[in-house]
Amino acid sequence: MPELPEIEVICQGLRPLLVDQMITQIAYNNKPLRNPVDIEKIRKEIVFKRITSIERRAKYILILMDNGATLVIHLGMTGNLGVFPQESPLAKHDHVQWTLNNGNQFRYNDIRRFGSIHILSAAETEVREDTFFKTSGPEPFGTQFTANYLLKLATNKKVTVKQFIMDSKVVVGIGNIYANESLFRAGIQPDKPVKDLSKPQWQALVQTIKKVLRHAIECGGSTISNFLNASQERGYFQMNFKVYGKAGQPCPQCKTPLSKSKIAGRATFYCNKCQR
Repeated sequence: MPELPEIEVICQGLRPLLVDQMITQIAYNNKPLRNPVDIEKIRKEIVFKRITSIERRAKYILILMDNGATLVIHLGMTGNLGVFPQESPLAKHDHVQWTLNNGNQFRYNDIRRFGSIHILSAAETEVREDTFFKTSGPEPFGTQFTANYLLKLATNKKVTVKQFIMDSKVVVGIGNIYANESLFRAGIQPDKPVKDLSKPQWQALVQTIKKVLRHAIECGGSTISNFLNASQERGYFQMNFKVYGKAGQPCPQCKTPLSKSKIAGRATFYCNKCQR
């Protein structure tokens, strides 16, 4: 599943292609996604409206219109967004096409159809943090995401630190790849109960998470299977993985073979010697 860096990279790529363009037409093949697509409401809110900005919240892409409405897209496991000439053939699994006034089409492709497309009216957009994103935690680059915040939230909790930082109610956007990489670089065992982490460990982890996510964004995200950016190019942060997918290989720091286990059903990679 695309994580925060991949979604941010897509947003960055879409801005020069979509901002100031008007949506003139929408086509939908009626195949269900994770949630029902209210195509008629989408048409009502955004056809003949101009795109003013593109934002990211958690793992969602937000396309804001000049009437105050917001198109909210989640890519699920295999979703992809790109802008193509209108006359170019549709690809298999292209489910929604938004035609732009410059003759291009903005297309949503999703092999497994686990993604979602929602529309928020102007009134709904104004209260989106209290409704649509009510259960979403802070952004990892935001001012609320601090060691003190995590330390307070973790008090008396026995959940593992890996599960904790992957919980979108705690902090958004950190999936399995970046949890593994951040914990290794911060020197923290992924199965350590959060109640046992010291404030210096939380401080190190917060800074490491931010550093890892920024580096991943600079690298265009991670392409493990099918992630492509808005220009249909692969990311290359996977070339910088320290532990993810490297069980049995030498630790890049101490050369001890890296270990693999499962935490909450997710593959977990770590060094027993370097992570405490």
